Amino acid sequence: MLEIEKIISDEGFWNNPESTKDILKERTLLSGTVESFKKLKNDLEESGIMLDLAQEESNTETIEEVSNQVKDLDKRINKLSLDLMLSGEDDANNAIVSINAGAGGTEAQDWAEMLFRMYIRYSERKGFKSDIIDFQPGDEAGIKSVTFTASGQYAYGYLKSERGVHRLVRISPFNASGKRHTSFASVFVYPELDKEIVVDIEDKDLRIDVFRASGAGGQHVNKTSSAVRITHLPSGIVVQCQQEKSQHRNKEIAMKVLKARLYEKEKQKQDSKLQEMHNNKDDIAWGSQIRSYVLHPYQMVKDHRINMEAGNVTAVLDGNLDSFIEGVLLSGGL
Repeated sequence: MLEIEKIISDEGFWNNPESTKDILKERTLLSGTVESFKKLKNDLEESGIMLDLAQEESNTETIEEVSNQVKDLDKRINKLSLDLMLSGEDDANNAIVSINAGAGGTEAQDWAEMLFRMYIRYSERKGFKSDIIDFQPGDEAGIKSVTFTASGQYAYGYLKSERGVHRLVRISPFNASGKRHTSFASVFVYPELDKEIVVDIEDKDLRIDVFRASGAGGQHVNKTSSAVRITHLPSGIVVQCQQEKSQHRNKEIAMKVLKARLYEKEKQKQDSKLQEMHNNKDDIAWGSQIRSYVLHPYQMVKDHRINMEAGNVTAVLDGNLDSFIEGVLLSGGL
């Protein structure tokens, strides 16, 4: 912190706007962490003093109040510990989340929509802002794929642990015989890049197609070709955006997603574990799942990376993911 303040006080600091923004952002994050630590330290000392006085006076009401304060302090300490762990290069960035249904038609597409709702609810719980970039509805129900941004401090740091294949076991609501069915969907998470991070993309490496945005029909059907699909020819990566009315805006958003995916792919080359996962990303099937959600014959959610289980599947699907995400982060199970 002292080193950053010394850099900011330098006469030539404001001459380079790009580096200035990075350093000011880092100072804001560090200042927030330091202030959180100071506040925790003061609150802990005050609770200790209150407890000593309450015990001397045998004041059970105050002892109970201190007990509640300690529970709150414990949660805040755990959060600060996690924030300190999220020190990766991109952890503080917004997240771009992409969900894709696996093989299995309507069953898998319905599962992909359930996951989408789960992450939207989780984002709401964390105070993240969610914006849909691309939405491909299923043929009969659910969704084929969806891409959205989760904007907020450490959004990528938290959500990166959700990257992988998710498996659902349940009695099929789409099968009259009531048989048990297993569905798969994949989740990919990329950091949203700051504008000052440069990813070189040459025009000759891009194929840009425009088309009419899909919709439910009626008065809301897009009458113009405003949706944009960008194919990066060297890598084969395809991104698209159709949520904005402006073709220019859709292209801008699609390019941001493309840059994030190219950046992440390049980082994965430096990490053999992530590279292996990247190479096998199309295998949305048995044996590759990071987490299973069982609704029949019993109810349980299990994270296979850390062997953590939870019995309240409804709460998890409603966005209560903290125990799993924090467990993976604290265990280094990524």
